[in-house]
Amino acid sequence: MRTIRGPALFLAQFAGDAAPFNSWKAITTWAAGCGYAGVQVPSWDGRLFDLEKAAASKDYCDEVKGIAAEAGLAVTELSTHLQGQLVAVHPAYDAAFDGFAAPAVRGNPKARAEWAVDQVRKALTASRNLGLSAHATFSGALAWPYLYPWPQRPPGLVEEAFDELARRWRPILDHAEEMGVDVCYEIHPGEDLHDGVTFEMFLERVQGHARANMLYDPSHYVLQHLDYLEHIDIYHERIRMFHVKDAELNPTGRQGVYGGFQPWVNRAGRFRSPGDGQVDFGGIFSKLTQYGYDGWAVVEWECCLKHPEDGAREGAAFVRRHIIRVTEKAFDDFAGAGTDRAANRRMLGLG
Repeated sequence: MRTIRGPALFLAQFAGDAAPFNSWKAITTWAAGCGYAGVQVPSWDGRLFDLEKAAASKDYCDEVKGIAAEAGLAVTELSTHLQGQLVAVHPAYDAAFDGFAAPAVRGNPKARAEWAVDQVRKALTASRNLGLSAHATFSGALAWPYLYPWPQRPPGLVEEAFDELARRWRPILDHAEEMGVDVCYEIHPGEDLHDGVTFEMFLERVQGHARANMLYDPSHYVLQHLDYLEHIDIYHERIRMFHVKDAELNPTGRQGVYGGFQPWVNRAGRFRSPGDGQVDFGGIFSKLTQYGYDGWAVVEWECCLKHPEDGAREGAAFVRRHIIRVTEKAFDDFAGAGTDRAANRRMLGLG
């Protein structure tokens, strides 16, 4: 067993134009002051990080790490959630996701996808330059608009979508192998990889690629009414990243999982700050520790009620309380009798 590292904070929800959230030095100093030991970096936010430089220059990456270290922090992972989303976009979402891309490729789905692939590849190279072993991203989605089986899906539609998704990601995964970095897909509604079954469908099509792994975020499983503890039992060998995010699902006579098109605060399923929802984090930390997960526990603040700065401060303390320092001895060692093989055979009546 190994001890989970943490706490760390995903900076995407905090970066902004006002201090201390508008520069790398200021935001790392702030995060350290909240009690964090690491930060997960949104690679698309130029206020904090220059992806082009990071992919081309180890010196720049050393500078980034050095500034974080001055605050007492480690860089835990890079994220390409927004760019990964654009690797595969169904036309129904073209307008909604176009803003994630560089202005030069907006309105051009083919150019946008090529740009997105290049971005993820550069982030994997930058991860190597930073000395990181895991990378966070989304898979994108071609089949998502057809999630509900009405109207009836024509035969082969979903299979074709997953074949194409695998075709787009396979070269990226091969580059990840060259860089020595795991690609951790956040299993997330809105992505074609949104539960265990869909992850398996993808994994089969990339021939079980060793670099195709999971970012485990239990909040998305609560909102799907999926058993998030058994999920760890099944997929622990592929779980290489962990977001600490809470959620609650309180269905009523008026709405359930789908939420009735309501804003987050009025939905039956809502994201909450760690400890304010229904997720059994004691069970999660126990299972991840049991299976030897030694990555970071990264707080992702998304709450429909609580102020983000309060959520950040409370989240650091919450993770520290839940990290289990693994034992180096069995609790019943005091009662050991000190037998050897001959004694064992005598105890079994074998002479």
